[in-house]
Amino acid sequence: MIIRFGYVAMATSLYDASPSKTMTFSRYKQLGKEERAEQLREITRANLEHTIRALHYNIAHEIHLYRFSSSLVPLATHEEAEWDYITPFQEKYKEIGKLVKKHQMRTSFHPNQFTLFTSDKAHVTTNAVKDMDYHYALLEAMGLEKESHINLHVGGAYGDKPSAIERFHDNLKQLPPPIKGQMTLENDDKTYTTTETLSICEKEKVPMMFDYHHYMANHEKEEELEDILPRFYQTWSNNPFPPKMHVSSPKSEKAYRSHADFVDIEFIKPLIKVLKSQQVDVDFMIEAKKKDRAVLQLVEDVAKIRGAKRIDGATIGI
Repeated sequence: MIIRFGYVAMATSLYDASPSKTMTFSRYKQLGKEERAEQLREITRANLEHTIRALHYNIAHEIHLYRFSSSLVPLATHEEAEWDYITPFQEKYKEIGKLVKKHQMRTSFHPNQFTLFTSDKAHVTTNAVKDMDYHYALLEAMGLEKESHINLHVGGAYGDKPSAIERFHDNLKQLPPPIKGQMTLENDDKTYTTTETLSICEKEKVPMMFDYHHYMANHEKEEELEDILPRFYQTWSNNPFPPKMHVSSPKSEKAYRSHADFVDIEFIKPLIKVLKSQQVDVDFMIEAKKKDRAVLQLVEDVAKIRGAKRIDGATIGI
């Protein structure tokens, strides 16, 4: 079994390297037309350059998984500030795509919690489609639209989960098929359990992003890892990539749902034990506050487990 490790957006080991610099709409309104355009372009250019820096860092450290920041382009989907965020940066997008493909990285996006398809308000679904279109447009510009995934949570229950799930299936019809083809769905820590999310994924024929921390915070007694993981693997059966998981550990017992700076190896040992028994290759996206540093520390910790062997900078064989 092979486990590869990756992190979210920002390489904290690099100086001034945030790919998520932004501009508020309040600030935007205070500026003149030319200054607005200039600042939007400068912020986007900086975010793309910082993304390229992170990719080079990943290459040097043999980190094969990376999640792009969803905030690469400030105000990209704001109805009063829409602008052409593709044309001026075509070479930057191409450079990103070439690096990813040359070094066989696995990349993704994860839109925020407001991008959902369970609402009974039409404008929420319209905005969700718009946001998914934005993420897909970036992938197209990078040449990664057929291999990179856009991950979502199912959404809210609004006091009636069966009706919300029914709306999800209905509202999702508004999403263009090519974009839906790159979508994944993740179980969450409060509302939709792993089993509920699996059922939705199986019906929609989309892969599931299994979040172990969320599973621990929100699961039924009958949801045993040994039983649900094979169903999870199956949702990836028509995909060229291994099944992908989100891995983190609680900040504290009181703040159980919050992510810690690093990943506690003891917290995830039960998961690794089941994975080892089932011998399925998987990818771990680490959602810890220290990001790349947490990845490299966790790789060292997992490598110390009996039967584990470090293959490269961020890959373990068990």
